[in-house]
Amino acid sequence: MPEETVTVLVYSDDRTIRERVTAALGRRPARDVPRVAYVECATQPAVLESLRRGGVDLVVLDGEAVPSGGLGLCRQLKDEVYQCPPVLVLTGRPQDDWLAAWSRADAAVPHPLDPVLLADAAAKLLRTRLAGAAAR
Repeated sequence: MPEETVTVLVYSDDRTIRERVTAALGRRPARDVPRVAYVECATQPAVLESLRRGGVDLVVLDGEAVPSGGLGLCRQLKDEVYQCPPVLVLTGRPQDDWLAAWSRADAAVPHPLDPVLLADAAAKLLRTRLAGAAAR
């Protein structure tokens, strides 16, 4: 029987940010969370297409991405994607939490990325997502 996996979409125009996120989350961000499969996107259209296909359990958006920042993209996703998966945004600094709230993000982690904080936030959102799926 195949092991259960969750899919995490990671968006940033900067390949090194995508690499830092996937390295911080690793194969699984916590013991009680299934293994992670990644979908990496460098553009807004790629994010939208991936979400249209479905199967994404968590979205991680870089708020500092250009030309389409993750905060505005998060707000768009929350408005346009039916049953949008939870979204974790990476903000420019801790003082930008108000922007994360405006974007309707489910969680926010500031730059510079703390791998432990990022993994904890992702694991919490994935647990909530999996609990909701089990209840259906």
